[in-house]
Amino acid sequence: MASNLLQGMRVAILATDDFEQSELTEPKKALDQAGAKTFIVSPKSGEIQGMKHDEKADRFPVDLLLAEADPEQFDAALLPGGALDADSLRAVPEAKTFIRAIDQCGKPVAVICHGSWLLASAGLVRGRAMTSYHTIQDDLRNAGADWRDVEVMRNGNWVSSRKPDDLPAFNREMLALFAEHQAGQKARAA
Repeated sequence: MASNLLQGMRVAILATDDFEQSELTEPKKALDQAGAKTFIVSPKSGEIQGMKHDEKADRFPVDLLLAEADPEQFDAALLPGGALDADSLRAVPEAKTFIRAIDQCGKPVAVICHGSWLLASAGLVRGRAMTSYHTIQDDLRNAGADWRDVEVMRNGNWVSSRKPDDLPAFNREMLALFAEHQAGQKARAA
């Protein structure tokens, strides 16, 4: 990927304690290498705890408090997984408001694993074809999604994947989706 492909794009990474570390760090690295500016946005300040499955991993600094984050200042959102992180985040009203605003503007959303819980709790999955970690397929189907067990799926302004093993495909499709959005924005501004 060209190092300036996403130059100027601002991406909000919504996460809180106990996120699946690789599902935040690998997409973040891919976005940063493509020239995007990434921001860890969390309901808590300071640092958040990463996990490697059920074991504590590294801590990461929060760049912006969710209560202070303005969706208009971002061009896209990334929702990493982790069952505890996703379960906590979907109960935060500001997280639901933020992701609704991103989606309603047609901005791209990249979601992996349990991160889709926030989209379901925000009332956004009805009629969407998507994938996720298999244990939440009933939640997504019950919320109206067309859930499929595939490595990666693009649907409109969303790209979704199931688990850490899918990260290479997820990152490839996330970068492609974000680049298409960026090119469209530049074309409209010209």
